[in-house]
Amino acid sequence: MTRSVWLKADGEVGDWETRKRRITAGIEAGVDWVLVDEADVERVSELGAINIAAFTNGDVHVMEAEAEESNADATIVGKDGEGDGTVDLPSDFSGSADLSTLRQNGAAPDGGYVRIFDEDYEAFAEAVAAEADFTIVIGEDWQIIPLENLIARVGDETDLITGVKTAEDARTAYETLEHGADGVLLDTDDLDEIRRTVEVRDEMGRESLDLQYAEVTAIEQTGSADRVCIDTGNLMEHDEGMLVGSMARGLFFVHAETAESPYVASRPFRVNAGAVHAYVRTPDGGTKYLSELQSGDEVQIVDANGRTREAIVGRAKIEKRPMFRVQAETEDGDRIETLLQNAETIKVHTRDGRTAVTDLEPGDEILVYHEDTATHFGEKIEESIIEK
Repeated sequence: MTRSVWLKADGEVGDWETRKRRITAGIEAGVDWVLVDEADVERVSELGAINIAAFTNGDVHVMEAEAEESNADATIVGKDGEGDGTVDLPSDFSGSADLSTLRQNGAAPDGGYVRIFDEDYEAFAEAVAAEADFTIVIGEDWQIIPLENLIARVGDETDLITGVKTAEDARTAYETLEHGADGVLLDTDDLDEIRRTVEVRDEMGRESLDLQYAEVTAIEQTGSADRVCIDTGNLMEHDEGMLVGSMARGLFFVHAETAESPYVASRPFRVNAGAVHAYVRTPDGGTKYLSELQSGDEVQIVDANGRTREAIVGRAKIEKRPMFRVQAETEDGDRIETLLQNAETIKVHTRDGRTAVTDLEPGDEILVYHEDTATHFGEKIEESIIEK
């Protein structure tokens, strides 16, 4: 599931300058959507590239006129209507003005906005979800229970967006009933809170890999080969690196060059990944040959605990260098290997932590990622392939 962050920036937030600061902060932080009043759509579009959702009048004739002029990517009904309690809910939802608007052909809104005051509004939100691409719900006295109920009942009918005030609220919303909300509508002027919420969104979509230790069975000098340094547009931490190897089923954890040495400055954006034939793991769970990498590609960063994130390749630097062949045996007896440059600055991860490849010996245990699958053009397949 792809999670999203929406940022509330309508007239309830404050004057235009207040809204503008919030929207600008959201664009810089990487939110997915801003929710604004229809009158602000044009000037919001001038602030930067962002999906714009606009509250719209429920009058279908007004909506048709607005649709011809508006640059909004989605329109939302419910503000100043039944959804937010301005207009009383009808006893029979078949008489609902908001639902009738959602059912209109042609100029119908893309989503509905509902404040959950009680069980009747929870039921109304469920009815909105059956008609809308986006269902935005704002909990009042209760937040978790109504959200759990809607997640359980609505399923995949709609993108369920729930109102939050903090990044921790967002985390809870994303994790509720394991499935979680599809997105959150964040209401805050705190720039750090906006950034933290985006970080939580990104964490939710990331893999956590089950790394294991494999025993080094051979390490030997080979001749020179074309070695690839992956220089990313991201700074890596001391315990982070990438998964690389000669065999897609078994990839070695190689540390980023974050450590200082007497002879070489640190390069925390770089992983010295091995020879051109080797694979590197990508965020989609596939692999790419090191020789294929170019500026703008995505690679996966992983830490020693298996937590992952994405990085953008700035350049792939290929130079001829002397190499080591490293072979290791996994817990289930599979032998995997790779070629790594013969240099003290290339560090793998052993039971003792960061270890230079030049210090490796048979019997050392080295961190790897192993899975019993083959790949074809970087995609996992169920096929018997022999790599040696």
